[in-house]
Amino acid sequence: MSVNKVILIGNLGKDPGVRYDGGKPIVTISLATTTPPEDLGNGIMLPERTEWHTLKLWGKNAELAEKYLRKGHKIYAEGKLRYRIWEDNTAIKRTVAEIWVDSFDILSRNNQ
Repeated sequence: MSVNKVILIGNLGKDPGVRYDGGKPIVTISLATTTPPEDLGNGIMLPERTEWHTLKLWGKNAELAEKYLRKGHKIYAEGKLRYRIWEDNTAIKRTVAEIWVDSFDILSRNNQ
């Protein structure tokens, strides 16, 4: 048995990007998660740390994301971690980690 499940709660860094493949929407979201500062107890303080995640949505989730999500919204997202390898213009192989979202919920909206 194996499990590939990612759960994230964070804020959108920009409005969702939408592209169409065969007439079906695919949405890309940039999500920030922040770990608060931590006191290690020996005089060392770890600073706050923000991680950026790339989320991919398709089908009905993509339609909902395109319609309702905006920069600054806090969301809960569940999905699978996938790696994609591509070659840039200088023939260097690049690897990117993406979360393929199975479900999401809007937790709060900004006042924009």
